[in-house]
Amino acid sequence: MEFLIWINVHVKVHGLCGLTNGAVPGEPVKKDENSRRGNWGNQIEFVLTSVGYAVGLGNVWRFPYLCYRNGGGAFMLPYFIMLVFCGIPLFFLELSFGQFASLGCLGVWKISPMFKGVGYGMMVVSTYIGIYYNVVICIAFYYFFMSMTNLLPWTYCNNPWNTPDCSGVVGTGSQLNGSLTNATSTLVAGVSEVVNRSKRTSPSEEYWKHYVLNISDDIGNFGEVRLPILGCLAISWFVVFLCLIRGVKSSGKVVYFTATFPYVVLTILFIRGITLDGAINGIKYYLTPQWQKVLDAKVWGDAASQIFYSLGCAWGGLITMASYNKFHNNCFRDSIIISITNCATSVYAGFVIFSILGFMAHHLNVPVSEVADHGPGLAFVAYPEALTLLPISPLWSLLFFFMLILLGLGTQFCLLETLVTAIVDEIGTDWIIRNKTVVTLSVAIVGFLLGVPLTTQAGIYWLLLMDNYAASFSLVIISCIMCICIMYIYGHTNYFKDVEMMLGFPPPLFFKVCWRFISPVIISFILIFTVIQYKPITYNDYIYPGWSLAIGFSMALSSVICIPIYALYKISRSPGATFRERLKYACRSHPKWGPALQEHRTGRYAPMASEDTVEARPLKEREELKEDLTIQGSNGSTNTHNNPNPSA
Repeated sequence: MEFLIWINVHVKVHGLCGLTNGAVPGEPVKKDENSRRGNWGNQIEFVLTSVGYAVGLGNVWRFPYLCYRNGGGAFMLPYFIMLVFCGIPLFFLELSFGQFASLGCLGVWKISPMFKGVGYGMMVVSTYIGIYYNVVICIAFYYFFMSMTNLLPWTYCNNPWNTPDCSGVVGTGSQLNGSLTNATSTLVAGVSEVVNRSKRTSPSEEYWKHYVLNISDDIGNFGEVRLPILGCLAISWFVVFLCLIRGVKSSGKVVYFTATFPYVVLTILFIRGITLDGAINGIKYYLTPQWQKVLDAKVWGDAASQIFYSLGCAWGGLITMASYNKFHNNCFRDSIIISITNCATSVYAGFVIFSILGFMAHHLNVPVSEVADHGPGLAFVAYPEALTLLPISPLWSLLFFFMLILLGLGTQFCLLETLVTAIVDEIGTDWIIRNKTVVTLSVAIVGFLLGVPLTTQAGIYWLLLMDNYAASFSLVIISCIMCICIMYIYGHTNYFKDVEMMLGFPPPLFFKVCWRFISPVIISFILIFTVIQYKPITYNDYIYPGWSLAIGFSMALSSVICIPIYALYKISRSPGATFRERLKYACRSHPKWGPALQEHRTGRYAPMASEDTVEARPLKEREELKEDLTIQGSNGSTNTHNNPNPSA
């Protein structure tokens, strides 16, 4: 209840009217431009970029499937509970973290330098995701180009790549020259043939396997590079680079289209879908509550995992995007708007998907469960096949794949910007800042080259391996350690004061409790659930060999292992006569931690001007300063701990 009251009060008081200036109410609007790093052109650009980042392919091809599998409408209860107690608090924590320091996922760890390995872990995760995510986008590009025809190539079974097991839902190739209306009218005649087959292989599935992928029989059998896919991958990376050529200044303009047009397409497909025969059956299958499943721990685990992964927590992207905000932007309001928009999009996409699948099941006279799928199977097999049943099917196919492209690009923009920002902030020279475009181009080229193996005949095996292991339990561990570091190492009291200094009001009590207790517990639950529910990855009937699973676990551990390795390195380089002194010193904030602009470094971040200023500090800070001086004196170091003056 208190959470809802806070939302109501703060959205009204600090509300939507501040989206374009981000100023604290009652405070004169200041020119808050960070000329060295740059800022968003206005706050709408940040909100749209964050929406594009959070709303990705998973909202379309994963959530609807999880919903119907876990009790339909009953799944909404644990889903929204996890949103309130874990999703929004973590989202707000990461936005406020990046915005306060105006630094990317590496630079922000000046808050506690020993934990900088968390930032490196975020970079590793973003690298893995960025590599395979753009391959998915490039396949969507390929299908988009192949939809520019009078007849979709996966409509019939009379193509060179088809097998004798192929059986289409739109009759045979003899109708090729007939009108689309006649093709639709002959559909029912062919249904009995389809249903009577003991095993039907759809033309869309054979097009996907035998033509687009030309899939090999084993993950180790790479075969040849699929040149059409490779070309689309080059196009995809080129588009991403062009949109980020000037950093957030250019991507902030692009998102006006990429973040909004998918909703136009979703609405068009939704209106078309609900007017079809059988659509209501699909929607009922999607939403009909099975309340007994609410008592199943697996349902709660799926809800928590979906919220966590769909919002993009622990990827580093939220911290990076928020770092380009103006210091006094109301990121509390933004976190609520973006999180709720993300989850509402997932629910809305479910109507779009299941209305079409219900129509397909109705014509095949089979249960919806037999045509429902998720992941690439939904995007490139089940849904495209359903679209062949519609009049003017190429038009709907173009719209659908264009929507997938835009949804993917919105996330890919932030993944690339996360890596570029981390590199530029870490090096920090005037040259690297002036030539940020060169860094962006270099990262894009490396990403393209690393994605080439995924365009081979074994590429789909590697893509799914990376999807299942590279960003699974490692994200949960990274997020949990981030919460512990900020709340218990840096100190919740310090962080609450930082947020109040930035926003003009303290974090609501609900968020304080979630950050300290509830969210870490839920994150731990997700980790335990992930371990308990673990099953070796498979792709249809293919079982991955042990050596490939070992590679998958190595990718997962490669991001987590950064944390202890850097911590040990930092402790070894810290001053102190004993391990305890070194550990204590490594955990303390760097002198440059705090607001980036001098005009915002007030209060405990103000430069120490005199002994009176030092004595005015809290007793705990004075004692820490004296202890630091003692340690540093014995080690010949001149660095100080809590003086936040960069020139000190």
